[in-house]
Amino acid sequence: MFVALLIILAALALLAVGLYNRLVKLRNNRENAFADIDVQLKQRLDLIPQLVEAVKAYMKHESTVLTEITKARASAIEAKGIDEKIAADGRLSSALQGLRVAVEAYPDLKASQNFMQLQGEISDIENKLAAARRFFNSATKELNNAVETFPSNLLAGMFGFKRETMYDLGEKRTMVEEAPKLNF
Repeated sequence: MFVALLIILAALALLAVGLYNRLVKLRNNRENAFADIDVQLKQRLDLIPQLVEAVKAYMKHESTVLTEITKARASAIEAKGIDEKIAADGRLSSALQGLRVAVEAYPDLKASQNFMQLQGEISDIENKLAAARRFFNSATKELNNAVETFPSNLLAGMFGFKRETMYDLGEKRTMVEEAPKLNF
C-alpha cells in the first residue's frame, strides 16, 4: 500500500514537472517569437530616417506628416516591454500610412531611384513583420491554451503563468496586413 502511494505521488510529481516545463517552453517560444518582431521593427526604425531625408526635399509643405513619423519612431524606440512595443508599432504604422497618402502628390519623388529603393526595403520589412506577427500570435495562442486548459492551468496559476495578449493591430489590421503597395 505504501509503495503504491509512493508510485502515485512520484507519477504526479513527474506530471507536474512535465507540465511546468511545457509552460516554460511555451513562454520562451512566445518571447523568442517577439524577438523576431523586434528585429524587424529595429530594421524599420533604422530605415525611417533615410526615408524621411529622401522625402524632405520634395515634400516641403508636408512637414506635419514627417513630424508625425519622427515622433512615432521616437516613441517606438523608447517603448519597453511587449505591450508597449505593440502600441508604438501601431502608431508608427499609422504614420507611415499617412506618408504613403502624402507621397501621391509628388510625381518627381515617386520616380526617385533612392526613394524607390527605400520603399522596396520598407515593403520587404513590412512583409517580414507580418509573418513574424503571425508566428508570435501562434506562439501566444499555444501558451494561452496551456495556461487555460486542465491540468496545466492548475500549475500555471501557482507559478505565475497568465494569459498573454496577442499582437493585435485593431482597426489598422487590414492596412498593415496587406502587402505594401509600391505604386508611388
